[in-house]
Amino acid sequence: MTKTLLSFGHGYSARALARRLLPDGWVIYGTTRSGEKAEILQREGINPVVWPGGDLRVAFAEATHLLVSTGPGPEGDPVLKACGAEIAAMAPRLEWAGYLSTTGVYGDHDGGWVGETTPLTPSTRRGLMRVEAEAAWQDIPDLPLHIFRLAGIYGPGRGPFEKVRQGTARRIVKRGQIFSRIHVEDIAQVLEASIRKPNPGAIYNLCDDDPAPPQDVIGYAAELLGLPLPPEVDFETAEMSPMARSFYAESKRVDNSRIKEELGVKLIYPDYRTGLKALLAEEG
Repeated sequence: MTKTLLSFGHGYSARALARRLLPDGWVIYGTTRSGEKAEILQREGINPVVWPGGDLRVAFAEATHLLVSTGPGPEGDPVLKACGAEIAAMAPRLEWAGYLSTTGVYGDHDGGWVGETTPLTPSTRRGLMRVEAEAAWQDIPDLPLHIFRLAGIYGPGRGPFEKVRQGTARRIVKRGQIFSRIHVEDIAQVLEASIRKPNPGAIYNLCDDDPAPPQDVIGYAAELLGLPLPPEVDFETAEMSPMARSFYAESKRVDNSRIKEELGVKLIYPDYRTGLKALLAEEG
């Protein structure tokens, strides 16, 4: 039987997963907001649907698997708002469903460790909307749902090298600040492992083994490039957008034991050093 994935918000992480599934004969329907991006997806072997507004009837009828990467808005989850009835109808016959959330649902832990059973105490509006969206997906009867809480994502096209080269990078320093992060290829391999070994109701943290201060990552990128260290700027006086500043409202170390123990995942890039080295090598 052909495996068919319906991917809502077929962006950076979902495209990495698709590159793993397509060689095995998967059929993938991916939604995107623009016709230009739809053409790109089609060249990658995806059946694109410009959505909202596009016709998803064939995708709903054929899908054996569902992946949701779209983020919630002030009015809730956009996929459930537009297609909740269709998803509820298809839920009993799906083999697997995945929802990409964020470690922001845990809130601030002053640099302490959090795991999948840690109470959800988001400290930002974005985090609160994610908690509400997770609950809305969990409320769908018979949906074989898996929730993936992603740390900060990096990978090809999303590394720090360009800003360091341009001389616009800064090492923002906030005392005690710790972030977890994950390479997009490790996101893809965790999703694939879960698809191969479904466990409906499971929640997984997706991050590497090395939570680190953000200024260390920028500094290491400069070291790899053989360029001077970007200037160190105190967080309190740094000029930052409200969005950028909000990321510093939370400090925590995220435990990734479950993806290893339950799914047998061995991270390709277990820390930012191996990840950045690989990115630079890929750039040639």
